[in-house]
Amino acid sequence: MHLSDFDYDLPAELIAQHPLGERDASRMLIVDRATQSLRDSTFASLPACVRANDVLVLNNTRVFPARLVGERSPSGGAVELLLLREIEPNVWSALARPARRLRTGTQIKFRESTLHAEVIESLDDGVRVLRFQSEKPLNTIIDEIGRTPLPPYIKREGEPSSTDDERYQTIYAKERGAIAAPTAGLHFTPRVLQEIETRGARLAEITLHVGYGTFEPVRAEVISEHRVAAEWFSVGDEAAQLMNRARAVGGRIIAVGTTTARALESSARTDGHLEARSGFADLTILPGYRFRAVDALLTNFHLPRSSLLMLVSAFAGRGLIISADDHAVRQRYRFYSFGDCMLIL
Repeated sequence: MHLSDFDYDLPAELIAQHPLGERDASRMLIVDRATQSLRDSTFASLPACVRANDVLVLNNTRVFPARLVGERSPSGGAVELLLLREIEPNVWSALARPARRLRTGTQIKFRESTLHAEVIESLDDGVRVLRFQSEKPLNTIIDEIGRTPLPPYIKREGEPSSTDDERYQTIYAKERGAIAAPTAGLHFTPRVLQEIETRGARLAEITLHVGYGTFEPVRAEVISEHRVAAEWFSVGDEAAQLMNRARAVGGRIIAVGTTTARALESSARTDGHLEARSGFADLTILPGYRFRAVDALLTNFHLPRSSLLMLVSAFAGRGLIISADDHAVRQRYRFYSFGDCMLIL
């Protein structure tokens, strides 16, 4: 299949630039694979779609302020870094701008802090490896001077919103390490989670630290040549056992988000049995992939020509997903991270 097979017309004004006032006020499109049908609904009705013995699986990763702004020393030229992955203590890979000016040996200083960095390696696609030095622990400094790394399609004038740190984070975020939020989880409130459990379903938490691959452009015209960057994940023994017991009595595994789906599929045997696993998920899910662990998927709407659109197309079929996206455009749904969602059954 080709990249052009995953294109559709998305007006820019439908890409949500701000979250709604209430997390659970979003619209939800129900996509039924069995009947190939679409039904408009609301996220608040999600508990009614969940059955006893189902397991709703949440990604409890926590976004950290991974965007750093500094200047080259001694020239003073502006530098922006998006931290991607810690390679070893105080050594990180980062997406850098302007990358062409950040050659090996370049020194960077960060205002209002004791933090300094040196470029020690240049990689492809604007990625640099940097060694940091500071008087305080590096994570402490990052928390003090870093910014919430909102995705590049959120384009606002002026300074970031004072609510971004809270709203670009799920209410159940625990494990620090993501540079992007698992956005399907942004809709949940304590009330919705409680209603789901009241109906006899269970909640399970796993971790996948969302990385740059979640919004990295697909550059290969033949999609089988694209690979989503590896992301660290962990599925614990308690969560794996809970899901296996649910499956044994007819319950469904409902993945909240594509990141959760990637972690679960990376932990599943060919017969669908979930195993406790930790490591780097390097699975790229494209149409033709046979899902082993996930029975239903809650996800936001994805941009045209994106790897996330390909993943949901693998789950529900390209034709049905493109129809769903076209329907959402006609009905003026809000798209992507701060937007509305769909439940694929």
